[in-house]
Amino acid sequence: MKTPALLLTATLFALAGCTDNAPASTPGDLRALSVTASDSTCGLSAQTAPSGTLTFSVTNTGTTINEFYLLAADGLRIVAEVENIGPGLTRDLVLSAPAGSYVTACKPGMVGAGIRAPFVVSDSGEPVGPTGDDAALVAAADALYGAYVRDQAEQLLSGTQEFVAAYTAGKDDQARALYAPTRVHWERIETVAESFGDLDPKMDLREADLEEGQEWTGWHRLEKDLWPARAKGYQALKPAERATYAEDLLANTRLLVERTRTMSFSADAIANGAKGLLDEVATGKVTGEEEYWSRTDLWDFQANVDGARVAWEGLRDLLKRKNAALDTQIETAFTGLQALLDRHRSGDGFVTYDKLSPAEVKSLSDAVNTLSEPLSKLASAVLA
Repeated sequence: MKTPALLLTATLFALAGCTDNAPASTPGDLRALSVTASDSTCGLSAQTAPSGTLTFSVTNTGTTINEFYLLAADGLRIVAEVENIGPGLTRDLVLSAPAGSYVTACKPGMVGAGIRAPFVVSDSGEPVGPTGDDAALVAAADALYGAYVRDQAEQLLSGTQEFVAAYTAGKDDQARALYAPTRVHWERIETVAESFGDLDPKMDLREADLEEGQEWTGWHRLEKDLWPARAKGYQALKPAERATYAEDLLANTRLLVERTRTMSFSADAIANGAKGLLDEVATGKVTGEEEYWSRTDLWDFQANVDGARVAWEGLRDLLKRKNAALDTQIETAFTGLQALLDRHRSGDGFVTYDKLSPAEVKSLSDAVNTLSEPLSKLASAVLA
């Protein structure tokens, strides 16, 4: 889970990630911006850019992991983001941006509202987005991915209803059995869900990421109540408290379903969403931090990979036209990672995270990195 890329159609939305292969820019290119992110500052080379394909080159000069966001004018909706920028590293955010008002934000330590400033994309007078045959391929990818997102959201709601019924009835064994299989539907569309900055912290915030005074709700609050063994001195929730937290989770899930029904996705949104899901694996699942209480991280791991694969597959016809070699590289890396994951299957799911040896964790991490490298080039390739 990440607490708090680009499409402005019926719904403003897009998923963005990073790339090591941004579109080439010329000296003085107003669409190529540099960002200096420290522990206390967020400096952009410019506060405006012409509409079209923008590249934000984000360098972390601080001492803690940082993130960079492009937000909608309301400061709530995530338009684009690049995560997990370690000290001394530079990561690029590439997206297709129409004219409009936005907000930029750096988030040192990946907590809080971030260091914010207004940002304006002026009308360049040039077309924004694909044309000709490319436009038809993007439309097909949008239709496929949109249908996938809506289906996963609906399945999440159905599973959550069953899970909540068991949990509030005190049927803990049944609730524990439903927990991981239900959450896979969230994890497959996690970067889509995260674009709604208000819903994600309510539904998927980990206890370790709580800020001072912040109320803890959502999946992981219930997870701890069902698997309290690692929590010293834990006091189980009373029936009334269980009902309150469960009803809140269900209400927010219904809201997520409603919001996803009208969403559309640009090519860079789909591509960067795939990379964002791999970032989720790298920063939470492969480290065993996401499902701290239940240790069901491998279910989430697989679900993030599933979502990334679906996103890439929807863009394959376009990618093969643009960069067939990159498509083959991504395919090979997906196959290798899946083969490693399959070694840890048990019944209809996976072994718990505590059953993995350090060597097995490293192998999975290395395979994620192997896939992440070519996948980081997907957005720039389809925008070329």
